[in-house]
Amino acid sequence: MLPLAAGAVLPILGGCVSQKQEKPNILLIVADDLGIGDVSCYGMGKIPTPNIDSIAARGVRFTNAYATSATSTPSRYALFTGMYPWTNPDARILPGDAPLLIPTDIPTLPKSLQEAGYSTAAIGKWHLGMGSGHIDWNQPISPCANDIGFDYSCLIAATNDRVPTVYVENGRVLGLDPDDPIEVSYEENFEGEPTALTNPELLRLPWHHGHNNSIVNGVPRIGFMKGGTKARWVDEEMADYFCGLVKGEIDKQTPGKPFFIYYGLHEPHVPRLPNQRFAGATPYGTRGDAIVEADWCVGEVIRHLDRKGLLDNTIVLFTSDNGPVLQDGYMDLADSLIADHTPAGIYRGGKYSLFDGGTHIPLLVYWKGHTRAQVSDALVSQLDFFASLTGIIGTDTPEGLDSQDLGKALLGKGRKGRDRLILEAKSRLILKEGDYVLIPPYKGAKVRKTTGTELGNFDSWNLFNLKDDPHEDRDLAAKEPERLEKMKRTFLDLVGDNYDYDITAIRGQK
Repeated sequence: MLPLAAGAVLPILGGCVSQKQEKPNILLIVADDLGIGDVSCYGMGKIPTPNIDSIAARGVRFTNAYATSATSTPSRYALFTGMYPWTNPDARILPGDAPLLIPTDIPTLPKSLQEAGYSTAAIGKWHLGMGSGHIDWNQPISPCANDIGFDYSCLIAATNDRVPTVYVENGRVLGLDPDDPIEVSYEENFEGEPTALTNPELLRLPWHHGHNNSIVNGVPRIGFMKGGTKARWVDEEMADYFCGLVKGEIDKQTPGKPFFIYYGLHEPHVPRLPNQRFAGATPYGTRGDAIVEADWCVGEVIRHLDRKGLLDNTIVLFTSDNGPVLQDGYMDLADSLIADHTPAGIYRGGKYSLFDGGTHIPLLVYWKGHTRAQVSDALVSQLDFFASLTGIIGTDTPEGLDSQDLGKALLGKGRKGRDRLILEAKSRLILKEGDYVLIPPYKGAKVRKTTGTELGNFDSWNLFNLKDDPHEDRDLAAKEPERLEKMKRTFLDLVGDNYDYDITAIRGQK
């Protein structure tokens, strides 16, 4: 029996009383490729997410919240650094053997929290690189997440569809047998190693595009891998593993010392292989079941905080790294079983797209005694978590960040958000200002053939009013020329030479 209803709301009664501490704990939960319509409290989709919804039940539900980017790596880069990812040309979707993207000598959110007396941990999905290039996975990997502000880390190096398919704890591969060393390549296969092309009979999940390299657990991946057999994860056990680590990290905390935990859910990113107990939880196939699994994980952690007497003084933030995608590399029927569910809600596009569905994400914030159940339309971005959280706890925010202190808005104590925001999809930039969004002309396909995603590439400047036209069907460039020209000037002043009609070719992205 699937445990959906039990404990599916934030507990009314706290657990044991914890030692008094001045600063709140912070739990930041970031889902992977979860759309705003995938969270049921937004009233747009059909998949039940009672545990996630419980955060909104006594917290702030944001209807105008954005990731900076329509893909994972740049989105997470902005979240941890407080800097626009397009200011770093390397901030794009990384392979599994990429070096650490975040320089170790710049300010980061976890570093600032460490300096304020917090213990810090990063658990789950990472996708920000490790090492300095040419990683030897059989030796300590440096630099890693620990070098940008985390006291403890246990992560997947990139995504669950990329090699190496191992957990990396504090810069070391867990469970590695020295007699079976790991080798990884994103250029060529290792002699004799099966791939989806050479040994399709070994597959239990067929590939659709891109995922035809090494086979792990019967699943074809991106990239080639040899060795490390005992260290390889089991996909269906990943959710329980990371959820257990988060609860264990909570158990290890010193009474009276605040903590910051980043919990990177891997759901519903491909391959979607939830634990068997969630099979059939929804009529929407494994993608829907993976979302239910993610919701269960959220509930487990929230209830654990309460049992430990820590929920009362913990800021809980739930969000997603970018918009949703259905067909993203495997033949898992996500696109054919979607039926009446709308992952991006009323918004156009999704992951990879300049349209609003690419970056318009769910954001829920709860802090007992400081938030109440409400809906906010303040324009906020994950970019602003850095300055906002340091502002809330009363510590200094580094100078020169793109992050803005929107702490009052995050806690629902004010409606003032950002005036404007630059958004990005694979190096292509747009401007959101108030209710309007400006999409510059870009060279490229209108639709990403592999995923079926509308990309938002136009031959001319397009202007949309998202309040009146959330699906971005009516270009207002001809009707509002003065606004168009004003926003063009603002956009070009903000991004400078980071805008180019053929920017994806210049930066080597398709």
